[in-house]
Amino acid sequence: MSGVTNTAAFRPSARVARIRESPSTLAANRVRELRAAGTPIIDLTIGEPDFDTPRNVKDAGIAAIEAGRTKYTAVNGTPELRAAIRARMLRASGIEFDDASIAVGGGGKQVIYMAFAATLDPGDEVIVPSPYWVSYPDMVLANDGTPVIVDTAEATGFKLTPEALRAAITPRTRWVVVNAPGNPTGAVYTRAEIEGLVEVLEAFPDVWVLADEIYDEIGFTGRPFVPFVAAAGRVRDRVLTVNGVSKSYAMTGWRLGYGVGAPGLVRAINILQSQSSSCPSSVSQAAAVVALTGDQSFITESVARYRSRRDLAVDRFGEIDGLRPIVPDGGFYVFVDCSGLIGRRTAGGTVLTSDQDVTMWLLDEARVAVIQGAAYGSDAFFRTSIATSEEQIEAGARAIAEAVATLA
Repeated sequence: MSGVTNTAAFRPSARVARIRESPSTLAANRVRELRAAGTPIIDLTIGEPDFDTPRNVKDAGIAAIEAGRTKYTAVNGTPELRAAIRARMLRASGIEFDDASIAVGGGGKQVIYMAFAATLDPGDEVIVPSPYWVSYPDMVLANDGTPVIVDTAEATGFKLTPEALRAAITPRTRWVVVNAPGNPTGAVYTRAEIEGLVEVLEAFPDVWVLADEIYDEIGFTGRPFVPFVAAAGRVRDRVLTVNGVSKSYAMTGWRLGYGVGAPGLVRAINILQSQSSSCPSSVSQAAAVVALTGDQSFITESVARYRSRRDLAVDRFGEIDGLRPIVPDGGFYVFVDCSGLIGRRTAGGTVLTSDQDVTMWLLDEARVAVIQGAAYGSDAFFRTSIATSEEQIEAGARAIAEAVATLA
């Protein structure tokens, strides 16, 4: 029997038409395509740990399966998971939260999406400091909001300042996003810097803070990480802290994240989730309980490796003519200024006119995959990952250096 051909043109909704596919996903797909075609690629786009999930965490997931704990749970997770999240938040922030303050989703990304879906009406604005994680603006657009991009400066550590925040707030502002450690820059806010933002927010009672702290365990400053909510004072009830187990515990594929905030907001998020994915995987929840409450030596060991890799990447990329890496205080990326390559001519006579040209040329010439800075709202940069082996970092930097040496 022959297949049926549908000749009707597909028309996506306006919601889909106004957003783009994630540049990170597109880059990963391109690497897979090239490798499938037999082209060896050094992949420095990776946004997930190369370490395996800790043994005790995997065992907890396996035990949950064997025990038949594979049914639906409450929308906001099992009692054990909520208790683990409360304990984790108390350790990190010194604040006690109750179950009504907890939302649990299929990764922190889903929690962020649901928070915007639960709060934004057409024309509402979300302040997004740039450089930003690629998905923030599109998640705002997908939920009828307007992303307001606020450029940050290297001189201020790529962090939002009180002056820039105040200037960006309008009567339509609903949220300001604060991502720390930042993706892609690795920026980390001090308590004093958070308090400066809080002082501005005290004058705007309708503006909420989305504190995306998914990389909070991965820090290189030697100082304890300060959660935004811990320094939020009188605006504490307007902070939604988003976190999860993906990055710190090498559990990206388990898809388990959480949000902690005001009960009214959390209830709205949970209502939406009840009509979408219902609840996160029960097996992932069981594993996350052990990740959050069990032996934490995995984090200590992995952060030491990330720090070593950061230093290696900064050294090696810093040796390449035309490149200047920004030293991150946390996370597992290095943001590299490639403005010194823009305007130069390839051996084939093509002038590199943008960071996109640079990254595509590196893929073709050096067989190294990185992500252009424009995807993060910052031209003349590219992002490279340190969530890969020292050998890959060395090989990638060496291949890039050899390619750059051919430029005129």
